[in-house]
Amino acid sequence: MTMTLLRGRLLSFRRAPQSFADADSYFYEDDGGLLIEDGLIVARGSYSDIKAAAPEDAIEIDHRPHLIMPGFIDMHLHFPQMQVIASYAANLLEWLNTYTFPEECRFVETAHAERIAVHFYDELIRHGTTTAVAYCSVHKTSADAFFAEAMRRGMCMVGGKVMMDRNAPQGLLDTPQMGYDETRQVISDWHGKGRNHVAITPRFAITSTPEQMEATAALAREFPDLHIQTHLSENHDEIKFTSELYPTAIDYTDIYARYGLLGKKSLFGHCIHLSDREADAMSDAGAVAVHCPTSNLFLGSGLFPLKALARREKPVRIGVATDIGGGSSYSMLRTMDEAYKIQQLLGERLNPLESYYLMTLGNAEALSLADRIGTLDPGTDADLVVLHAGATPAMALKLEVVKSLAEELFLMQTMGDDRAIAETYVAGKAAKSTLRTPAITA
Repeated sequence: MTMTLLRGRLLSFRRAPQSFADADSYFYEDDGGLLIEDGLIVARGSYSDIKAAAPEDAIEIDHRPHLIMPGFIDMHLHFPQMQVIASYAANLLEWLNTYTFPEECRFVETAHAERIAVHFYDELIRHGTTTAVAYCSVHKTSADAFFAEAMRRGMCMVGGKVMMDRNAPQGLLDTPQMGYDETRQVISDWHGKGRNHVAITPRFAITSTPEQMEATAALAREFPDLHIQTHLSENHDEIKFTSELYPTAIDYTDIYARYGLLGKKSLFGHCIHLSDREADAMSDAGAVAVHCPTSNLFLGSGLFPLKALARREKPVRIGVATDIGGGSSYSMLRTMDEAYKIQQLLGERLNPLESYYLMTLGNAEALSLADRIGTLDPGTDADLVVLHAGATPAMALKLEVVKSLAEELFLMQTMGDDRAIAETYVAGKAAKSTLRTPAITA
């Protein structure tokens, strides 16, 4: 297969930055070359060195002066909620009952699920996201559409059929046995096919009976290498209701622990209102708290203590995510802009190096997939984003006075959106410039 040589400025993180000036935490090449073959990064370095090592017939693409980074990773969003985004509601539970649950009922229809899947992946690619962790609906048809479209595009995706057997409309309920059986079938049909990863997905404790939680525990025992995703401590009313449903549990986190769902590959959306005991339990288990800033602000759920959780004596692992459709943007740049503002309100600082680490290597580490995605390291998958800091007139004007890499990153985080994504590569193939979104029809 013919190799591809990308030229541009290269940025890839080695570890979490310890400070604004921590240049050792990342690799940066001002005139870099990235050699790609068969969907993998073969070599990276200075353009002159990589050019000299590349075969004569390598296809060269010059992205200068843009910045080439690993593709963004979104740790938590809802595939069936594309048409829920921007729905007016007072809080989480009202929003779920008024908009979200009725919309998700539509995903029993294969044609609807397949149509939305096309638009879902188009939006991810348009915004530079190459891997995402998604909730499908309770219907197996939604999971089938989600994973089939991921395979068609060659994307590395994590997702799962939601399990829920109470406190939702009849059209969104399975049973403990059905949730178990259909999840097992989704695993058989899709896990390890292409670049797909199936996650065991109980929506949250409110919508699962103890019997369904037992079925979820059985799946976790049978498939210990799979991710588990659910929600935790997003909203005070949610926490109160959950405690009433599980009165013998110590707290919300203890519910999941009792069913064997608290582990290194457990991904808990939100985690805004954790007690010290809960944070300790998550830390001890190696579980991941997934911060969803635009959603938390939109629904008024609270301010996630990202810095406080990270610097505890027992630190909690953290990921970041859009949480579409409670979240208000598909853009990880917009997401981290809101994350920055939340930390400002808490009297903390989130520097731009940390933000871009979290969107790339940090989220890859949180997914236990850093050997495949999240860096520009040779041997990893060539999922990339090309960033244009002067994408709009206002950004271009600001760029005139930008003096450092960190300032450029912060400019794109603060003012950027899908227009700042010059190109997205999936497994070494240009994806954004080749989008063919069907016309929207009523």
